Order: sequence, then structure tokens, then C-alpha cells
Amino acid sequence: MEPKCHKFTPGLLRRYVLHLREEERADSTIEKYVRDLEALGRHLAGRPVTKAALIGWKEELTAAHAPATVNSMIAAVNGFLRFMGWRECAVKLLNIQKSPFCDEGRELTRSEYVRLVRAAELDGNRRLALVLQTICATGIRVSELKFITVEAVQTGRAEIANKGKRRTVFLPDKLRRLLRTYLQAQKKTAQPADVKNPVFTTRTGRPLDRSNIWRDMKRLCDSAGVEPGKVFPHNLRHLFARTYYTLEKDLSRLADILGHSSVNTTRVYTMESGAVHARQMERMGLVLTT
Repeated sequence: MEPKCHKFTPGLLRRYVLHLREEERADSTIEKYVRDLEALGRHLAGRPVTKAALIGWKEELTAAHAPATVNSMIAAVNGFLRFMGWRECAVKLLNIQKSPFCDEGRELTRSEYVRLVRAAELDGNRRLALVLQTICATGIRVSELKFITVEAVQTGRAEIANKGKRRTVFLPDKLRRLLRTYLQAQKKTAQPADVKNPVFTTRTGRPLDRSNIWRDMKRLCDSAGVEPGKVFPHNLRHLFARTYYTLEKDLSRLADILGHSSVNTTRVYTMESGAVHARQMERMGLVLTT
């Protein structure tokens, strides 16, 4: 039986993007899916979408990228194939055995976080210093920073709407005092109409986005003495999760705070490093002979 001949076109990609928007997917998610599908389009170079072509693309990705990256791209393409009804072309994800420990080379420590905040302050970038502390002290996603509004600073709670879910995030009093001082300096509290405005904006008044923050954070690496591979906004959320879990040991509650639908997702955020595990083993004192 001859395989069906499917063509990947920009028009089909636009249809899929419209579908994703109707599904209320996050803008960052849609942008990621578009990048992955455009990468597939470049690989196909006008050739039809077939199972064999996608297996070849998967092999090409496997040779060039980490397994998690490969699986992320395959998942994006498989979603498009399901939407188009081309399920026979879908390919399997790579089988990755999960490590019980986090990668020490990627996880941001508390001392490194402190150095980043101090470096931002020394550089005169008060906004960035507060952005870092706001994300790390609340556990919000960088895409949720726009929900930290003037009103949220006044009331002490932000109402977050993301991924079809709503949750309330509380702002620590110390953070609120810092943000109030910042808002006064920015003259953002003068009018009642301003209360819905985001605290952190660009010079043109637009909410800061991921790329703005990522770029500014990377500039701190040298002066803060932190490896660039550890410096990205989502690592601040991970540090919040690990710090909270160390204090409370309540995975279910932490999942609610982070806005996770499953505690399995949250469990990844609380993984300890192998070095921490080794120290805990030593403290157990179960080796007795000398």
C-alpha cells in the first residue's frame, strides 16, 4: 500500500497556529511549536511528509541535540500531525531514563542568586534586581510577571491566569515594600487607572517579556561570577520550589502554588543534586566497622 502524500505548507502552519490560539495555549508555547515545525519544514525542503521522512528527521535531531530537546521537538510535530489527521506519520519519542538527581551544573544555588541580585544593583539596574527577586520570591513563571501589577502590590496578592487555570499568588511584605518604592520612583501610582498596569515595563510601556529578562540576566554572569548555563529566568522558579520544599515538605501544596496540574511535574523541581544525596548518606551513619 502506497503511503499517503502529505505536503507541509505555510498555510497549514497558520491553520495550526489558529487552532492553538483557540485552545488558549500560551504565546511562548505557540512560538516554540512554530519554531519546531519550521525546522521540520527546512528538513523536508518541499518533500512530502511521510513516516520515513520523519524518522530521518528524528535521526538528524538525535545526532545534534540532547534527548530532551529531541523529544520536545517531536512532541510539537506529533501534535501538528494529530491536528491534520496524519497520525500514521507520527514518530515515537526517545526513551530516556530519568535521573533521580538534578544536574548540578544547571541548578542555581541561593548564593549564586544573591550574587546576581547584587550584581544588578551594582550595575544600577534596579528594575532587573527587583525582577529577579519577584520571580524567585513568588515562584511565578517569567511569562506571569505581567500579572504583578500596581494593584497586586497594593493588595499583596496577584491573580494569575495561565494555561487555562487561575491561581492567587501572595507577595511577601518585604517584596511589596521594595516594589512600592520602585513604583513611586517610576510615578506609576499617581492615578487610580494605573492599578491594573504591570509593575515591570519597557521604556515604551509594554510589559517585559522573556527575551528582555533573559538578555539582561546573561549580562550579569561575569560580574556575578555565575556560569551562564545557570542564568535564565526559569531557574529562579526552580530555586523557589526547592527552598519551599526544604522548609515545608508539602509537594501537593507546592504544586498548587506553582500552578502545576500534576505533582509529578512539581517533583522534578524539587530534585536534589547527587552531592546533596551523598552528604545525606554520610550523615545516616550506617557504616559501622573501621
